[in-house]
Amino acid sequence: MDDIADKYGRSAQPGDRASQASGSHPLQSDHAARPWPRMALLFAAAILLCASATATFAQTPGSEVPGSATASGTTAAGVVPLAEAQPPARVIVDPPLPAALARGVVVLQYRAENIRIVPVFGPAALAVSPRIGHLHITVDDLPWDWADASGIPVIIQNLPPGPHRALVELADANHHILDHRAVEFSVPNVGQQSRSTHAGSH
Repeated sequence: MDDIADKYGRSAQPGDRASQASGSHPLQSDHAARPWPRMALLFAAAILLCASATATFAQTPGSEVPGSATASGTTAAGVVPLAEAQPPARVIVDPPLPAALARGVVVLQYRAENIRIVPVFGPAALAVSPRIGHLHITVDDLPWDWADASGIPVIIQNLPPGPHRALVELADANHHILDHRAVEFSVPNVGQQSRSTHAGSH
């Protein structure tokens, strides 16, 4: 016990002899029970490594965005390609509805493809995608027509009996004709002439 006291510079304790007998070293036991200094160093090193990686990423120039390599060897920024050219616009017009035509009313159902029929006009509307447009309607080669942007079937009334022709033109928002269809039909006599004569007699 005196040897233990001399070696560690302190008075011998009752447990010292038991420790000596078992071959364990008091300082080794204290060191094994306190491994935190080594763990603290590892943790600090990990923090420094993360901070260094963050600083490197933050200093990367904005032009160095991941993308395809150009011919000059630089890396181009990723760019979303422009939309492909729109397919041609078309209009399909059905013959007049028989039931309505029998009453002297011309109802033309149509279908517009690759274009939306909306009441929007002017050069600025040409940039809208998908494209927008409307109809121009001409009856019997008259010198005037009218625009229809309702999106519902075209209705023509009060035509005199006999053959007629309706030209349906599909136009863009700036009235440029994209497609057209001509429909020929015959309006039955349901009293139109009689009404006209009767009205003129007054």
